[in-house]
Amino acid sequence: MDKTYLTHSFRETQELGSRLAQHLRAGDVVTLCGDLGAGKSEFSRGVARGLGITGPVPSPSFTILNTYEGREMFYHFDWYRIADPQELYDIGLDEFVGGDGIALIEWSERAEECLPEDYLQVCIEKVDDGTRSITFRAMGAFRKIMLDGETV
Repeated sequence: MDKTYLTHSFRETQELGSRLAQHLRAGDVVTLCGDLGAGKSEFSRGVARGLGITGPVPSPSFTILNTYEGREMFYHFDWYRIADPQELYDIGLDEFVGGDGIALIEWSERAEECLPEDYLQVCIEKVDDGTRSITFRAMGAFRKIMLDGETV
């Protein structure tokens, strides 16, 4: 079942990501979908903060992957510039996705064949300048998460 939240500022978008992070554990994979400027990077920053990461969390657009140490290892991917899924395997994708940390993947639709069967999809849609519609969808057998007293 899908669960949709509305946020009304980038801070609220980050806060929702931070609240989700409290329920993530090693091996979890979260994908982010949405147009450019939808708020994927802000949501990612929130997840990082929720994992106890305090430094800057830039989008890994040009590096494909940024890694961070927090309560769990955090692997922040951006697949926007992927031309061939083999590029992901060349950087050791199988070591990071479903491994010892939490993998968050922006633009996962660029290489869907590289995703595991079970993951949490988060779609972010820009409603207006400040408002975002953020929908959580468990894919495969991704476990249920209770967020704000509701099942995601």
